[in-house]
Order: sequence, then C-alpha cells, then structure tokens
Amino acid sequence: MTEVLKTLFLTTPGTSLHLEGDTVRIHHPEKPGRNVLPLVRIDQFVVWRGVEVSNELMHRCAKDSRGITWLSRNGRFLHRTTGPQNGNPVVRLEQVRAHDDESRRLELAKAFLASKIQNYRQLLLRTARDAADERKEKLREIAQRHADSLETLSVSSSVSEVLGVEGKAGQDYFQEGMPKLAPGVFPGRTRRPPKDTFNCLLSFGYGMLQVAVEGALEQVGLDPYIGYLHGVRSGQPSLALDLMEEFRAMLVDRLVATLYNRGQVKSAHTESLPSGEVRLTDEGRTMFLEQWSKARERSWRHSELKRDVPAATLPLIQARFLARHLRGDQPSYTPWIAS
Repeated sequence: MTEVLKTLFLTTPGTSLHLEGDTVRIHHPEKPGRNVLPLVRIDQFVVWRGVEVSNELMHRCAKDSRGITWLSRNGRFLHRTTGPQNGNPVVRLEQVRAHDDESRRLELAKAFLASKIQNYRQLLLRTARDAADERKEKLREIAQRHADSLETLSVSSSVSEVLGVEGKAGQDYFQEGMPKLAPGVFPGRTRRPPKDTFNCLLSFGYGMLQVAVEGALEQVGLDPYIGYLHGVRSGQPSLALDLMEEFRAMLVDRLVATLYNRGQVKSAHTESLPSGEVRLTDEGRTMFLEQWSKARERSWRHSELKRDVPAATLPLIQARFLARHLRGDQPSYTPWIAS
C-alpha cells in the first residue's frame, strides 16, 4: 500500500508558516489556536501571495526536496523552490537528444496527443451513458470525430501535422463537446484572462495540475522546459504542458463539469474585475481546493501497472515512465489513458 502524501494549500493573506522540529506550524493572527502538521505527511506546499514562509522552513523543505510554489491571488504561477536538482544528468542529456532527433520527438508528441484525444473521448462517452437522446447522440458524434482524429494522428509524419490534428480535436471538444458536459453554463473557451466562471475554474484547475506535473518532472530529474509536442520556447514549461495533456480531461474538465452539474458553484465563488476578467474569491478558492484535494484521492485504473492508483500519483508515475524511456530502459513511452 502506498501512502498518498498531501499538497498543503495556503490561500489566506496574513498566514505564516514556521518550522518546529519535524513539523510545520501554521499561524494567523485572527485565528487563535495551535495548528501543527507533521512534515513527513506533506509532499509540497502551494502558497498564495500574502502568505509568509520562514527561512528555516524553506531551508528544511529544500533539504528534503519538498517543493514550495508561490501563486498570485488569481492563481498564476510566480516562482518555485525545490532544493538541489534530483536525478542524474544522463536523463537530461537524453531528453535533449530526443528533442533534437526528429523521429523521437515526433513519436513522443504523438503519444502525448493520442492520450489527450482518447481521454476526451472517454469523458464524452461516459457522459453520454447518462444523457438524454439528443445530447447522447451529439456526444457520441463528437467522440467519433475524435476517433477519426486518432487515425489521422497515427499517420502524421511531422510535428506540424500533429499540431494540426490537435487544433481540430481541441476545436471539436471545446466548441461542441464541453458545452454538452455541463449544459447551459459553458459559453466557449476563454483564457488569459478567463471571462466567465466556468473558464475561471478551468484555468485555476489547470494551474493546480501544472504545479503537480512540474513537481513530478523535477522529482525524477527531467527538465520541465524541454518538451516535444510543445517544443522549446523561452519561459514556457513545455514538457509539463506535454504531460498535462494526459490528465486535463479526466482530472480537471470532469471535476469542473461535476461541480456545475451538482450545483456546487455559487455566485459568491467568483468576482468580475473592471478589465472583464473573472477570478475566484477566497470562498471560491477554498471550495475548489477542497474538491480538488478530494478528487486527487480518487483511484483510477493504470493499464501498465495493472492496478488502481490514486489520481495524485499519476503525474509522478508517468514522469517515471517517461524518464525510463528516455534512458533507454523502455522501448517506447506509454501515456495514461483512463479506462
């Protein structure tokens, strides 16, 4: 049995974190009482602007390779501390060589995109099972288009062709599929900034997923900035974005649609800014992070391991498989597909 370590989210301004022996003490001047948690149960900290972390705690987390990620009030990544780099340099050399080798880059790009499209299909088909006639047929129709995209992907001969397949599959999913997942609440994908509550929750969820994936890649010694599907671009964590493709639909999109379908999203959870941006309120962040933490405990079938694993462990499992492939220990990389 594998224990799932917790990510500790701290969102309230004025909160401070302190090291006490092998524990972390959480203090807020308006919340009396002693709140202490053992460090051994915490995998990483995610803190929002306005939360202070003592030097002693940062040094201890660096020593233990326990990541601390800072986010802005609307959930955008600011910076991250991790301590000494893990892994040996061989895997990073092979990571770069695979990027520079056209055929190896193409193979990996196709693997990441295949899992993304297949998980689109899985989510649409699962939703169709409980849908009424017209909605059911539409969901199945879009899933079939994604099956056709997978066939096109299998014969794509360049990364640019792969990106063309991604664009078409994404258009089918966001313009026609996602509105059927939570009827009446998704007006179309907007980001940077999100213009409505649904997109606000999607963007926030993708941000939380990125934190988890980047941490997993760093833990196995891979460079989050050298990717295959997303290539290499200054300031872009391309490999993290590659690996995230496997999890977006089932871990984020499914959660957001479920929150809407269960009536758990309230008007008090978001606020509109003069710029048109919609962002989460403190109440909204608390609600989503509670649901995100619960969803990370849910088990999913892993075909390669032939057993169920918690969602929280999926990024690390796949990062390890990717590192093994790049080192030459596995002939190919098998992405995660929900079953």
